[in-house]
Amino acid sequence: MTHPDPDLHANANANANYGVQQSGGHSQVGNQAIGPNARAVAHQIAFQSAAPAGSAERIEQLLTTIQQLLTAHAAELPDPDAPQVELRRLREELDEAEPQPGVLRRALDRLAAIAVPIVPLATAVAELSTVVLG
Repeated sequence: MTHPDPDLHANANANANYGVQQSGGHSQVGNQAIGPNARAVAHQIAFQSAAPAGSAERIEQLLTTIQQLLTAHAAELPDPDAPQVELRRLREELDEAEPQPGVLRRALDRLAAIAVPIVPLATAVAELSTVVLG
């Protein structure tokens, strides 16, 4: 049996809402296509920096503080060179036009692990992680 009005079925689908519903949380979506015959086409994909505008000054302040704390507490660190290497990697990545979040996260994680025994240093690294990674 056919529908008495074949255009009715086509129009009903044309007016259907195939949207996405999200409640709460955070979502980053790349290509997305919804509904019959939908296509998603990607051209250049860019990501918004986790650091809010104006945070560059705060990041630089924290990097300077961390450097000063590393110097002041060098004798308390098992390997005083390791945090310097991580701090240098972090600075180099932050200086890139498009810093890679994974590289930043790994450097900050390693720096945080090294900083654990020194409370002021661990606090500064934690704040830097929050500012850089959000």
